[in-house]
Amino acid sequence: MDRKTAKKLSECTCFNLRKASRAVTQMYEAALEPAGLRAPQFGILAAVAATKSVTITRLAEILVMDRTTLTRNLKPLTSRRLVKVLPGADRRSKKVELTKKGSETLLRAVPLHKGAQARIESGLDGQWPNMLSDLTRLIRVAQKS
Repeated sequence: MDRKTAKKLSECTCFNLRKASRAVTQMYEAALEPAGLRAPQFGILAAVAATKSVTITRLAEILVMDRTTLTRNLKPLTSRRLVKVLPGADRRSKKVELTKKGSETLLRAVPLHKGAQARIESGLDGQWPNMLSDLTRLIRVAQKS
């Protein structure tokens, strides 16, 4: 492979987003560790808290996550009794709700998350709002494909 091709590959959107995602995830996980949560678990708990009660299918859509991946990620939260999975409106659907323990864990984690978020925002020198807008647009572009 020549240098020009290698350079183009190193500019790949997917490669760079995944690399940035791993670095950011590692930082958030270190911050959330005192609350006993991993970064994806915090996101799931926050989404469930924001919706009060949500079907697994809708939660997967909100999180832009495959339903089976979400189900796998819910298992440790369910076994720790942070969320409960209940029957939905019909036999095929299930809904997810935060438990009291889940709500308490999320409340403990929020200040830790805010600290990590503040570090990211300050490191981006005021560019976070633009970056958030660009990421939102990027999600829409990718979902249209």
